[in-house]
Amino acid sequence: MIKIVAKNYIKEDKLEEYIAIARKLVKATNEVDAGCLHYNLYQDTANPQVLTFLEEWESDEHLKLHMEAPHFKELVPALGEFQEKPGELNIYKPL
Repeated sequence: MIKIVAKNYIKEDKLEEYIAIARKLVKATNEVDAGCLHYNLYQDTANPQVLTFLEEWESDEHLKLHMEAPHFKELVPALGEFQEKPGELNIYKPL
């Protein structure tokens, strides 16, 4: 099992646009990607400009397939233009 925490810092005036595209990514991933156990977007309660994807995958292979999926390749680059600064990506495995 693989867990992902992908934290993003969004420009204040681009928040709604980011969320609209991110929701498409969440929907497509949950509907199409094999091995996806959990994939959702969360908003920080203290700073609404911080949005984080929390993901859970059955394996590294499933995660790699997700990153090659058409919806990922189309939507993730589009999200980048709305970021205030580079995000943080952490990949975890159980001990």
